[in-house]
Amino acid sequence: MRTAPTIGGNVTEKLTAVIYSNGSQECERISMLLKSLGGEFHEYLLGVDFSDRQFRSEFGSEATYPQVAIGNQHIGSIKETLQYFKQIEVI
Repeated sequence: MRTAPTIGGNVTEKLTAVIYSNGSQECERISMLLKSLGGEFHEYLLGVDFSDRQFRSEFGSEATYPQVAIGNQHIGSIKETLQYFKQIEVI
């Protein structure tokens, strides 16, 4: 296993993840995955913590929910986040 910074598991350095969520099933799934990996995360919720306009301004008009950042690195959608975890051999 690589020792790249990751949010959980056997790696000594844990990073905090941020999820921009609209409460969808995909958002719930990524939350469950992050919990299972033992990492810390903060979830920002549409309509409570940000508006759709702010979301589109930050991530672009074609962005989908959820959007994930780990540490100071924007990872992307649920698909991109799963690919990231596979690449660093977390899942």
